[in-house]
Amino acid sequence: MDKTTIYLDGADYRRLKAIARTKGRKPAELVREAVAEYTARHGGRRRLPKSVGAFSSGKRDLGTRAERYLSRFGEKR
Repeated sequence: MDKTTIYLDGADYRRLKAIARTKGRKPAELVREAVAEYTARHGGRRRLPKSVGAFSSGKRDLGTRAERYLSRFGEKR
């Protein structure tokens, strides 16, 4: 774990301490959790599920003819 220093507005810091107190946690824990959540949401590349690209449809023209292949998708036969 790396250490850093942040400066918070006084009112924000008091609210952070109050929230931490009600949750029985330390303010630093809440800051780490908030930063982890923010970086996961805004970190750029999103991790794709492992299943993406794991299978082959066998159709080499799927990208160019997708609309044709999907035109009857969901219809009962």
